[in-house]
Amino acid sequence: MKLPVCFLALAACLGGCVNNSTSAALDAGENQVQLRQIQSRAFDTTDKAKTLRTVIATLQDLGFVIEKADLELGTVTGTKLDGYALRMSVSVRPRNAKQLLVRANAQYQEQAVTDPSPYQAFFNSLGKGMFLTAQNVD
Repeated sequence: MKLPVCFLALAACLGGCVNNSTSAALDAGENQVQLRQIQSRAFDTTDKAKTLRTVIATLQDLGFVIEKADLELGTVTGTKLDGYALRMSVSVRPRNAKQLLVRANAQYQEQAVTDPSPYQAFFNSLGKGMFLTAQNVD
C-alpha cells in the first residue's frame, strides 16, 4: 500500500515540474516571436542585389563599418563603434513572389539586443532608402 502512495506523490511532484518548464518554454517562445517581429520587415521588391546595396548604404549612414557582405547568401554584417561595439547582421531573402524579407540581428558584447530602438532606427532609415531607390533617386 505504501508503494502506490509514494509513486503517486513522486508523479505529482514531477508533473508540477513539467508544467512550470512548459510554461517557461511557452513564454520564451512568445518572446522570440515578438523579437522576430521587431527584427523583420517585408519590402515590395524582388531585387535582392539592389536591396542589399540599400542595406549597406543604410548601415553606413547610421555609422556602421561594413565587415562582410555576400550577395549570394544575402547577408551584410557591420559594427558601430560609437563608445560601444554594436554589431548588426542583416539578411535578405525572398518572402513570396513579390516581396523580400529583411531581418536584422543586433548584438552588444555577444548578447542579443532585445531593445526595439536600434531595429526601429535601422528599419526607418532602410524604408526611406528603399523608397528613394525605387524612385531612382541617388
